[in-house]
Amino acid sequence: MVADFITLSWEQVFLVIGAGVLCGFINTLAGSGSLISLPILMFIGLPPNMANGTNRVGVLVQNLVTSTTFHKKKILDIPLGIQVAIPTIAGSILGAFVVLELPDRVVEVVVGIVLFIMLIPMWFNPKQWLEGKDMEGRKVNKALRWMVFFLIGTYGGFIQAGVGIFLLAALVLNTGCNLVKANAQKAMINLVLTFFALIVFVINGQVDWVVGITLAVGNAIGGYLGSHWAVSWGPAFVRYVVMAVVVVAGTKLLFF
Repeated sequence: MVADFITLSWEQVFLVIGAGVLCGFINTLAGSGSLISLPILMFIGLPPNMANGTNRVGVLVQNLVTSTTFHKKKILDIPLGIQVAIPTIAGSILGAFVVLELPDRVVEVVVGIVLFIMLIPMWFNPKQWLEGKDMEGRKVNKALRWMVFFLIGTYGGFIQAGVGIFLLAALVLNTGCNLVKANAQKAMINLVLTFFALIVFVINGQVDWVVGITLAVGNAIGGYLGSHWAVSWGPAFVRYVVMAVVVVAGTKLLFF
């Protein structure tokens, strides 16, 4: 199936790039940046499913830039990233295939509720989010870890918006990373997750490459800036950004 590409005016080009910058920046520090880019893509004329697929182009490039930056700063733990990426990839492929089978509103309400629940440990137990937890010598429940990241991958394949928040929470609570290290791992996982989900959308003709590449320019800029800020400003800054994004994203999903 071949997608019909839309023609962008200069105003729309700048709008899409601007949305990509904001999306990439927020995605890198927290997640849910696609709550900005997806409505913009639909506003300029893309159908919802094509907007969902096209958005993955920008997210893919953003995470490539972000992962590279974190790797250069020696924060990215590649073996850990590969370990948790495998079940996430499997879930993302499943989620991309079933995206049309579930009512959008049901998914939105469930995700919104879960986001607000996640605020509880972030608010009342900030130490683990800021400092991480030493997992050396601790027994890891691999079955639980695979299940958690498989479910997150399934959601990520279904709709990109919000998956970064869930990845951050799982990485902090399940692998012992602090928020900055978790952001580095999240970028790598999102990179491979998005790649495989994007293939499904491409096969089904749900990607507008003109818009996607335009969006990717903005995402790359936002991802680069976000990765530098995450490292230089530290976990405390990232925690406040994550909490703010969770409140905004959860409110939007539940009430708008």
